[in-house]
Amino acid sequence: MQKITPSLWFNFNAEEAISFYSSIFKSAEVKNKSYYGEGGSVPAGTLLAATFSLEGQEFLAINAGPQFPFTEAVSFTVYCETQEEVDYYWSRLTADGGKEVQCGWLKDKYGLSWQITPTIMSKLLSDPDKEKAGRAMQAMMKMVKLDIAALEKAFNGK
Repeated sequence: MQKITPSLWFNFNAEEAISFYSSIFKSAEVKNKSYYGEGGSVPAGTLLAATFSLEGQEFLAINAGPQFPFTEAVSFTVYCETQEEVDYYWSRLTADGGKEVQCGWLKDKYGLSWQITPTIMSKLLSDPDKEKAGRAMQAMMKMVKLDIAALEKAFNGK
C-alpha cells in the first residue's frame, strides 16, 4: 500500500469514471470495491468506494454526490516521452465532453484536471541559458496541447 493515496469524490459516477480511466491507461487495475447497504439515502448496491491504480499510482474513488466538484486546484500530470504519447492522452482524456484548457492542461468529462506534459519540458524550462528557456516558456504559454517540435524550435531560436 502506498503511503499517500489521492482520494477522488465523484457525483455518483465513480464506476463509470474508473472504467473510463482504465480504458485509457495501459496499466490499470481495480483493487477493491465497497457498496452502499440497505436503509440509506442511496440505493443499496450502489458503489460507495473503490481503490484502483493507473500506471502504478493508486487512487481512492468515493461515490458520494455533487457536494464537492473537482477544481483546477488539484491536477494530475501525465509525463509523455513522444508527441504520439501526448496526442494519445490528450485525445482520450478530452473525449466525450472533456475540455482543452491551455499550456498542456485539460479537464476530462468528469471535471478532473490533467496536465499532459512532455518529459523534455523540465529540461527546456530549466536550461541555464535563460534566453532559450524563456523562448520555450513563451511558446508553451501560447499553446493549448503542447507540441514538442514547436517547443524545441522555439528553444533553439528557430
